Amino acid sequence: MTEQEHDRIAAAVTAAEADTAGEIYCVLAPSVSDYRETPLAWAAGMALVLPALALLLGFQPQMLTTLFGGWEVGHDAATDRTIFMALAIYVGLQAAVFVITALIVRIPSVAFFLTPGGQKARLVHRAAMQQFLSHGLHATRERTGVLLFASLAEHRAEVIADEGIYAAAPKEVWEEVVALLIDGLKRRKVADGFEAAVKRSGEILAQYVPPRPDNPNELPDRLVVLPGPGRA
Repeated sequence: MTEQEHDRIAAAVTAAEADTAGEIYCVLAPSVSDYRETPLAWAAGMALVLPALALLLGFQPQMLTTLFGGWEVGHDAATDRTIFMALAIYVGLQAAVFVITALIVRIPSVAFFLTPGGQKARLVHRAAMQQFLSHGLHATRERTGVLLFASLAEHRAEVIADEGIYAAAPKEVWEEVVALLIDGLKRRKVADGFEAAVKRSGEILAQYVPPRPDNPNELPDRLVVLPGPGRA
């Protein structure tokens, strides 16, 4: 984002807070996770499912022994050896499926694509809550802090309001703010999305949390851009 876009968002926050005792804080994340759990989950799942599926389709582990010597099943010793080799090869194939799948899903774009939407939503919510607490939005004088959080990669947004806001404004009104943020992300107009969301937030706050005679600015008005996952 350009410096001018940052200035536009800061100006929108300042204007919105002029008519309310609420505090608006904006955070943008490139992504909320590197999804390092996804390759392991997929590798374990494929290693368990593919061999079982092969058995259902008629594959027999004993078939593999013909590739390594073709032992005859005619007496107990030969049978034991055949079974042992079949099981050993079967386990080896499971390990191969695990490793190959893990290597493929480790590709960032693949890991992101294969992560379920519900998991992405949980990670975005967790990241938003971390920002809400770490920046002290729960510690404003009258508990009127509102976090506008958006994640670029996930195209998801969260609005978290402190208990002073929840006691006044119904939760449903913030769905409009979330929709404005997400629209900006999808159109790749992040600054426009934040400006619109901040303006609507200001309207909501002005209605439910009017300004006080003394109305200090308790939180910075600027947009905070987080580093990507794995960066300091």
